[in-house]
Amino acid sequence: MDIPHTPSFRLDGRRALVTGASSGIGLGAAVALAEVGAHVVCAARGADRLNDAVAAIRASGLSAEAHPLDVADIDAVRALCAEGPFDAVVNAAGIARHTPALDTAPADYDAVMGVNLRGAYFLSVEAARAMQAAGRGGSIIHISSQMAHVGGIDRAVYCATKHGLEGMVKSMAIEWGASGIRINSICPTFVRTPLTEQTFENPERVKWITDKIKLGRVGEVEDIMGAVVFLAGAASAMVTGTSLLIDGGWTAE
Repeated sequence: MDIPHTPSFRLDGRRALVTGASSGIGLGAAVALAEVGAHVVCAARGADRLNDAVAAIRASGLSAEAHPLDVADIDAVRALCAEGPFDAVVNAAGIARHTPALDTAPADYDAVMGVNLRGAYFLSVEAARAMQAAGRGGSIIHISSQMAHVGGIDRAVYCATKHGLEGMVKSMAIEWGASGIRINSICPTFVRTPLTEQTFENPERVKWITDKIKLGRVGEVEDIMGAVVFLAGAASAMVTGTSLLIDGGWTAE
């Protein structure tokens, strides 16, 4: 009797790109993919911190290289993707400028939209273009947020980018499925990273967060790493156009 076998979670011989890889969830994603055998191109704006991150990854015996990149620079993104297709792309680049909606400055709106949505859009396009040109599929993963599924205090702009990202993922999945290109998002709850430092300094926000998370704790970078590995390879071969919520039950209500 033939029995099924679990698809491999390994990515040996594969190339991966991780944006926002110098810290936080992006660094975790880069480490996770390198640990399962991928060669990881780590991209971020700050070259010094990026180089330090890549040096630490290499010191662990893993394969990685640094590539300074601003995802809002479409020409630079196009040039990087044109160097050859990536088997997996994880977009963890993101910014947040939280204010009440009535206090939102147009410059802040444009900055957050430029990275979180516009940058994500054209990174997806250029990554998929290179995959199609090479006649191969691949996996594109966006680090979104639970705020793509709910609203949040002082987060009108941030939520707008993440809700928009979810619609983008669904539409691109429809367009690119026939090429074997999968695109999904990961939607974490609040995770302790440099991006969330300001939130965790506010006792009222901390209470709001802990009251909402049913598992009774905030997220850690390690909570996201397994999901990245799952979506990057063969174990998720039939998963596209959807979001994986890692929110401790926040959106279960």
